[in-house]
Amino acid sequence: MNNKQALPWDNPRFKNWIALVRAEKAVVRELTRSLATLDLKIGQLDVLMNLYRHPGMSQHDLARRLLVGRSNITMLLPQLESQGLLRREGDARDKRVMRLFLTEDGETKLMEALKLYTELIDRVMAQSTPAQCDAMGEQMRRISEMLKED
Repeated sequence: MNNKQALPWDNPRFKNWIALVRAEKAVVRELTRSLATLDLKIGQLDVLMNLYRHPGMSQHDLARRLLVGRSNITMLLPQLESQGLLRREGDARDKRVMRLFLTEDGETKLMEALKLYTELIDRVMAQSTPAQCDAMGEQMRRISEMLKED
């Protein structure tokens, strides 16, 4: 390697990016551990949250909203359905479309999971002032927007 070439880890942006990635991995690890007590995975929580906010959403719309392929959703839904957390109903206008709804048990499980999730968020974000949290959120939204897939 050319000794005169700048190395990425000498760049403050690179160091900060690595810190961000490590923090994200730590949060995912902790959320995964917390949700395991409820027999839930993060992807399942994402589904439950979206169906709570948008009842009757189609599988296609759910996949788009979660930024995953329909095959991923096709694998997640039977698990949640067999746990009694969601139900599928045919669309009255288009027989090819299945509409998704939380069951009462699904809503109860979601509320338990959201309690754990918000406790984690509060614990993590307590490391920053409200202004720092706002700045961090704004920066993450700009990054997401810049890298947004069409």
